Amino acid sequence: MKPEEARQRIEAAIAQYGQQAGMAIELVVNEVRSDLGAAAVNELIDEFDLELQYNIAPLDSDYSNS
Repeated sequence: MKPEEARQRIEAAIAQYGQQAGMAIELVVNEVRSDLGAAAVNELIDEFDLELQYNIAPLDSDYSNS
């Protein structure tokens, strides 16, 4: 997924679901992480203030412990 597509999908989710958009946004965030890495996810989280609005925290790195 390209960053522009992710932005469009996040904007569409917010427009459609408002404060209930968290789950839809998390799906986009997970796909962005898989395709582009944590830095791209953190940029989107900052850009859309997702941590404050939807409790979606920035990622520490591209590596998981699972």
